[in-house]
Amino acid sequence: MKNLGQMMKQAQQMQAKMQEMQAALGDIEVSGQSGAGMVTVTLNGKGDLKKVKLDKSIVDPNDTEMLEDLLVAAFNDAKQKVEQQVQAETQKLMGGLSLPPGFKLPF
Repeated sequence: MKNLGQMMKQAQQMQAKMQEMQAALGDIEVSGQSGAGMVTVTLNGKGDLKKVKLDKSIVDPNDTEMLEDLLVAAFNDAKQKVEQQVQAETQKLMGGLSLPPGFKLPF
């Protein structure tokens, strides 16, 4: 039973670290780009959109569809980068603990 107690203690420590990491995700900022850098969006580590930057040359009132597509592409680029960073931070936190396939953290 001593091992069970030790495992429970480790689980509680990991849970506390995970909560700290989730709180810190709001401070992380990641940018994604499209249109060769003409559109840049910035997300925090929780995936919330924080900033949009547009090159003036891309703003054409007669072609809003292209701008819309570039915004989506830049957002998806940033979102992918956020997910990669969160996964890397989670792996650091988890150490050598292996998880079953398809099991992702944070929940």
